[in-house]
Amino acid sequence: MAEAERIIGTPDTPDAAGDGRERPGSEDTGARAGESGTAPTGPAAAGASGTGEPETAAGPAPRGRRRIAVLFAVALFAYALDLISKLIVVAKLEHHPPIEIIGDWLKFEAIRNAGAAFGFGEAFTVIFTVIAAAVIVVIARLARKLYSLPWAIALGLLLGGALGNLTDRIFRAPGVFEGAVVDFIAPKHFAVFNLADSAIVCGGILIVLLSFKGLDPDGTVHKD
Repeated sequence: MAEAERIIGTPDTPDAAGDGRERPGSEDTGARAGESGTAPTGPAAAGASGTGEPETAAGPAPRGRRRIAVLFAVALFAYALDLISKLIVVAKLEHHPPIEIIGDWLKFEAIRNAGAAFGFGEAFTVIFTVIAAAVIVVIARLARKLYSLPWAIALGLLLGGALGNLTDRIFRAPGVFEGAVVDFIAPKHFAVFNLADSAIVCGGILIVLLSFKGLDPDGTVHKD
């Protein structure tokens, strides 16, 4: 009997171990699974990056659109508005009586200011010029990782205002980097200022509000 079994052989069983042979059809099971187009599930679906976000054939899913164009558009608008207003003030209002807009509460009066915003620190004109240039450089560098629309508007206001006053510092009398800024908005019981100062203040207030809300320039929100 044992001799007959040796000659005929025994059939393969699914749980046979160590015989080094595979069951029929097991060789192409993986190939058929890949050809069926079924998306993987579970940990494999998280992608090779391990971030838990699906990846496309071209790489990870896009993070979003940078807001550099918005930043420079707002800056250009603020700068152009400030520059045009100063040209009109110098041509039509300088060396002329003030124009009353709302009685004594608001007047347009041309004043040359050698200090910072709102007339402060007239003895440090060169220092304020350097600070304005540094602010422009910092904003330009920050634009590379800017994904937040509110931050783009805020930084655009700062950039446009800084450029407006820096233009006066460079090109107006008494000399390069010592030029006096043209101010003309004169509220009652308050310092005289210009549109560049207004843009800088509005941009600064917006940045403070965004910081309190936890919104970063890259679009992420953090909780303290």
